[in-house]
Amino acid sequence: MLSNPIMNAKDAVSASLAECFVTIQGNRYNFMQAINLEASIEKTKSEVPILGKTGKGNKTTGWKGSGSATFHYNTSIFRKLLYQYKETGEDIYFDIQITNEDPTSGVGRQTIILKDCNVNGGILAKFDADAEYLDEELEFTFEDFEMPEEFSNLSGML
Repeated sequence: MLSNPIMNAKDAVSASLAECFVTIQGNRYNFMQAINLEASIEKTKSEVPILGKTGKGNKTTGWKGSGSATFHYNTSIFRKLLYQYKETGEDIYFDIQITNEDPTSGVGRQTIILKDCNVNGGILAKFDADAEYLDEELEFTFEDFEMPEEFSNLSGML
């Protein structure tokens, strides 16, 4: 039998216990329509030839942030941004704040703020006579992020 500490099931973070806020042009919206959201960064790397080695090394030279969200089709907020761009040529950037906090878990809460988000496009109109409800997906990029709160280490991790 293993002698290392193991994670307790209660410390898994509930998938639905989260908050999401979107700040656009000074207006902060409680984005309660969100079903899911995922944001990630991809590091850009350059191959580096190294004398005396048969393989090349990899040097990180930057990163790129992107994400996607699925939400209920019951808000026009993002369609208005697309319309404003079409009408004026002004592209609007916004922030998204995501907080995960499960009171049962011992890890506490984590908050990530995605800065200068920009939608890649979006659905203008939609219906489906055979669906139970309407939802939509949103692809976006972001330029920066902050992490004002981070999960605590579980007992036994260190």
